[in-house]
Amino acid sequence: MAVNGNNTFLDHTSAMEVLKEYERRDGLDIRELMDSKTQGGLTYNDFLLLPGYIGFPASAVTLDSPITKRITLKVPLVSSPMDTVTEHEMAIHMALQGGVGVIHHNCSPDEQADMVRKVKRYENGFILDPVVITRDTTVGEAKALKEKWGFGGFPVTESGNLGSKLVGIVTNRDIQFETDLDKPVSEVMVTELITATAGVTLIEANKILAQSKKGKLPIVDKDGNLVSMISRSDLTKNIHFPLASKTKDSKQLICAAAIGTRPEDKDRLAKLVDAGLDIVILDSSQGNSMYQIEMIKWIKQEFPELDVIGGNVVTREQAAGLIAAGVDGLRIGMGSGSACITQEVMAVGRPQATAVYSVSSFAARFGVPCIADGGIQNVGHIVKGLALGASTVMMGGLLAGTTESPGTSFVSREGKLVKAYRGMGSIDAMQDKKAGGGGKDAQKSNAGTARYFSEGDSILVAQGVSGAVAHRGSISKFVPYLAAGLKHSLQDCGMTSLQELHDCVENGTVRFEIRTASAQLEGGVNMESYEKKLYA
Repeated sequence: MAVNGNNTFLDHTSAMEVLKEYERRDGLDIRELMDSKTQGGLTYNDFLLLPGYIGFPASAVTLDSPITKRITLKVPLVSSPMDTVTEHEMAIHMALQGGVGVIHHNCSPDEQADMVRKVKRYENGFILDPVVITRDTTVGEAKALKEKWGFGGFPVTESGNLGSKLVGIVTNRDIQFETDLDKPVSEVMVTELITATAGVTLIEANKILAQSKKGKLPIVDKDGNLVSMISRSDLTKNIHFPLASKTKDSKQLICAAAIGTRPEDKDRLAKLVDAGLDIVILDSSQGNSMYQIEMIKWIKQEFPELDVIGGNVVTREQAAGLIAAGVDGLRIGMGSGSACITQEVMAVGRPQATAVYSVSSFAARFGVPCIADGGIQNVGHIVKGLALGASTVMMGGLLAGTTESPGTSFVSREGKLVKAYRGMGSIDAMQDKKAGGGGKDAQKSNAGTARYFSEGDSILVAQGVSGAVAHRGSISKFVPYLAAGLKHSLQDCGMTSLQELHDCVENGTVRFEIRTASAQLEGGVNMESYEKKLYA
């Protein structure tokens, strides 16, 4: 005991022991927080995580988390399959940063398959399907191939096919300044080649490539037939992007794409699989349907190596049917996106925090990872979605303003640089004719109408809006900022990994607090004027 005037205090060194006298920890556990009978439906803004003990640097936090039963990402961030968010550029750069991009399907099947190929060819370990040409291929044709694929090193074989005798390589340097487009590549190609023999390991092949100072290293069998290749640019990318999401076997970037649940989507999927697709997302605002369950079963039978993510769902009852059908992952959210008005127009949906907890806690019993899709406006929302049980977080509006999104940049009336962004349930998106090739039946092939079951409607009912979002710069800076913020948040909570976060939320170690309206106001900026820089 210590005495200070008329006051008597406990010995300060006993504080940790005295803490044990309290019957319960400060704050609420996850079940108390998410009890809808007492709390109602909660959004991300309605609560906070309470801090824990920091006993490690933020750099020690790991963010590895599964997106499907078989595929794990080093950064739990996913870009949404919206036509103003994810095409091949976004998918490539999301994968390079450790996440994954889901290519939208508001385009023709061939266009979507071509985007998948661009992602898969961007980075490789052993290139098992290189673009091969013959001696008779012209310089003009080689330049056209470079324009199409984005690279300019092509092996030349006797038959123009893989498995044929290697006779040379044509590089960008060989054709860059060649003006005679009809000249055969046999007159400009390099014939003195450094090669490796089939059976060489990737590490050994990379060493040979580094020592050779060449751009490509062909791998040949004992008879000199081309069997695969590796590229110097891929070796460089390995150094610059150590977190990149890659397949275990080919070391290519992981690629995901969305399709609908119509019969013609089966043909679309076949083209995507042929292009190298790793993950397919069944894109529907309400995933608990006979169409989606039948599609899941068909995909698992026809393409057993392809991972399937079902959704969208917001209740256990919706999720159960998709889990039983065999999904490898679930997508959670209905009406919570920044450009979505489903809850307002249809009066159907669920507040996102409640939806994520309800579905992910149920799906976890079957080992099915969940994506929290929608309602993400900042790093804090990402943390909360993951704390509630999601293994990854999907973003649309937050990424739509980046350089890599396909939206159009323009200056707003206020003089700010912005990019066009629209919900897939907006009238603009549902009337877009690209998916149907511009024909009179284009509405039936549109990704927006398919997602909201409106293909045959004579009057389209909007469930989304069109607008613009602030330009955020490149994914190469923005995603690392999000990941760094996530690491610091986990550090504040005393968690060294997402798995530990999930475990400690479940056992009650991580605590929460409800935020009243005035508490939310208190937690925001309260200044007459200020500048809000997110990262530097």
